[in-house]
Amino acid sequence: MINKQFVNTAVFVCLILFGPCVPAQTTTLVNPILTGFYPDPSVVKVGTDYYLVNSTFSYFPGIPVFHSKDLKNWKQIGNVIDRASQMDFMGERLTRGLFAPAISYHNGTYYVTCTDIDHDGNFIVTAKNPAGPWSNPVRVPQVRGIDPSLYFDDDNRAYIVYNSDAPDRKPLYPGHRTIRIYEIDPVTLKVMGEEKQLVNGGVDLSQKPVWIEAPHILKRNGWYYLYAAEGGTSVNHTEVVFRSRSVWGPYVAYDNNPILTQKGLPDDRKDPITSAGHAQFVEGPDGRTYAIFLAVRPYEGNFYNTGRETFIAPVEWKDDWPIINPESKDIKYEYVVNYKEVKQKDALSQAGNFAYTLTFENTLDPALLFMRTIDSSSFSLSKKNGLTMKLKPETIQEMGNPSFIGKRQQHLYCTTETELDFSPKSEKEKAGLSIFQDESHFYFIGKSVENGKPVIQLFKSGADKKSMELLTQTAVLDVSKPVKLRIVAEGDTYSFYYSKGNSWELLKVKVDAKFLSTQVAGGFIGCLFGMYATSSGEQTGNSASFKYLKYSGNDPMFKKVSK
Repeated sequence: MINKQFVNTAVFVCLILFGPCVPAQTTTLVNPILTGFYPDPSVVKVGTDYYLVNSTFSYFPGIPVFHSKDLKNWKQIGNVIDRASQMDFMGERLTRGLFAPAISYHNGTYYVTCTDIDHDGNFIVTAKNPAGPWSNPVRVPQVRGIDPSLYFDDDNRAYIVYNSDAPDRKPLYPGHRTIRIYEIDPVTLKVMGEEKQLVNGGVDLSQKPVWIEAPHILKRNGWYYLYAAEGGTSVNHTEVVFRSRSVWGPYVAYDNNPILTQKGLPDDRKDPITSAGHAQFVEGPDGRTYAIFLAVRPYEGNFYNTGRETFIAPVEWKDDWPIINPESKDIKYEYVVNYKEVKQKDALSQAGNFAYTLTFENTLDPALLFMRTIDSSSFSLSKKNGLTMKLKPETIQEMGNPSFIGKRQQHLYCTTETELDFSPKSEKEKAGLSIFQDESHFYFIGKSVENGKPVIQLFKSGADKKSMELLTQTAVLDVSKPVKLRIVAEGDTYSFYYSKGNSWELLKVKVDAKFLSTQVAGGFIGCLFGMYATSSGEQTGNSASFKYLKYSGNDPMFKKVSK
């Protein structure tokens, strides 16, 4: 039996020592913390604030900056590359451009290192405020490779660590890479001294490890920890760790590597998370260590359209080695942590299921993306018309800057719709809504004219990478009246709808979504829902207006929300 006198005495002591005894505040972290195409995350803690950046490849603006107080609620506060004078990606495929940024902070200055894979190579930008403005890029040509990150030591000396070629540029096998380091001047951003190789190949060169990349250095208890991704960014992705008593090495691999992977888990598990890696450690509000990393959520096998997303998991230190997600190998959709949640004012939801409507009265949401650069003369915003886009000759199949503004597909199951006001004058003039993976993998539902009569058409990108295949079309009554367009994603299918009034009419149901998956298309990007207007190679003075962009996601692994 329970001794009531003992319980009463314990409660009395608790009241005397601590005041009213209430349960500790808890917060549930929901994975992914950033849904949709937010790959290659890097995070830094400054005081009680967290800042996170991701890769954007050849989309513009480049490298979103998110802010949080609790590692759960994230608000985009800006973009690192937000001026065409800083950088543009004209002529580049959308899966090229900016690879793997890393954010750091030292003595009042924020730093982002990154790789422009086809043009500028490795570069550094700086800012006094992470919301911007950020400086013009400073190239670091001696750093040859990808995925650079900065480490600032206790003595204020700085180092840049990165993925590079095999020794003497003579790989022993495909994917053979190294991790290398330079000392760097944090003021001039110039490297100092000689380059040194820290890791050759990966954990065990005899096993032919591939693509050791995304390195970071952390110091703890007198140890320097060098941790990096290994195995490539698909299903064999892992995170591995080494340590040394000196920043210059030698680094010894952990016996129990990898410290994070989803490789080897059952293929038939429910709502799988796969391809986890590319991690960075950060101290949480509770003083514990957490890992921010990328992973994906396939709807079948290795098929996913949402791109690589940003996840979180706890880290446990055992015998001075870090272990990510120590309780089980499989990453969880929820982790309960013992600290208070801090919500972000006026922030769009990023985790779980959510719904919102973007309007275009004054400014564009910072998460919206253009292709390769921004042409401010090609669009305008107003309360009356919303977003008005000029029809440009460029198409989304080319390597230029078409009239396209997109938002990420953030759920496997979601609905996106818009209201379009557009009066096409020729068969080449088209405007509408695209679900877009890359230049040769997309669907497009839009308004045009055929034989002088207005039509709603559905196209699929053509096999020749230049034309579009007409899947179906239907006539509409009045060329001058607005129409609504809707795309519904349901895992491995998309369905397309239009509305001339209050009711929705089906144009085509359950079109193959695997065609837009990373598995089929290749590359490193995820799907976008894009507002698009083109004159298909001809000059025109016409324009199209989009009143709003409405989005609702309802994935089965999260709580349902109303549309």
